[in-house]
Amino acid sequence: MIPSITSMKDAFSLKGQNALITGGNRGLGFAIASAFAQQGANVAIFCRDAKKAQEAIEELKPLGGKYESFSCDVADLKSVRKAVAEAYASFGNFDILVNNAGTSCVSELLDMDEELTDWYNVVNIDLNGTVHMTYEVGKRMRDAGKGGSIINIASNAAFIVNKTQPMSPYSSSKAAVVHFTHCMACELGKHNIRVNAICPGFTNTELSRFIPADQFAYINNQMPLGRFGEPIEIGALAVYFASPAAAQVTGTAQVIDGGYILSC
Repeated sequence: MIPSITSMKDAFSLKGQNALITGGNRGLGFAIASAFAQQGANVAIFCRDAKKAQEAIEELKPLGGKYESFSCDVADLKSVRKAVAEAYASFGNFDILVNNAGTSCVSELLDMDEELTDWYNVVNIDLNGTVHMTYEVGKRMRDAGKGGSIINIASNAAFIVNKTQPMSPYSSSKAAVVHFTHCMACELGKHNIRVNAICPGFTNTELSRFIPADQFAYINNQMPLGRFGEPIEIGALAVYFASPAAAQVTGTAQVIDGGYILSC
């Protein structure tokens, strides 16, 4: 049983916690890494781009914790096992896992190549990558007996069909991630491991720069709150899910999209 907080003192603190974040070198992943570091956590970043990873580590260093990066392709189970073993050898234990690494494609299903390359690429990273990491880190959390928090980055696309872009592999994978979150919350609760999902909508990352001006305006007009989200807002929600304040929260999939989902 995970004890409740007794006051607001340190309710959102992650001081001394070790967090592992896939795709933590840029975009939403780096925003989460930064938010965790600002709340006192040590951070291990898993990614494929060593240069970007080192740049991210350099940005985190002034915050004073322990920050390292590890090369990992989450779609490859052997790569995951190697990277997780290396990270545990360095950090000793992890209290938090954020399954953030992901990809997408814009294509109608019937326009894909005969090997369905785009479909399998997205599913292997977005869904299978989440499963691989949860399996390897979840076992260690269970065996350590200290509980933990697993946060899966899904999407509001898990619940809607995006009219502006055909993205069936992405939407289907993220819907599966949400249900996987529910399943894992049930399976891992007895080990005091909480599992939740964050479902962002349109957010101001480097990817949003490629949205055509007319689509950008349309999307903003569809949002009750009238703007794209900021990466740090996703980081703040991740801090909540990882923190003592959320000790009673598991199996949730929180949409954070300025209300866009309400218009679809």
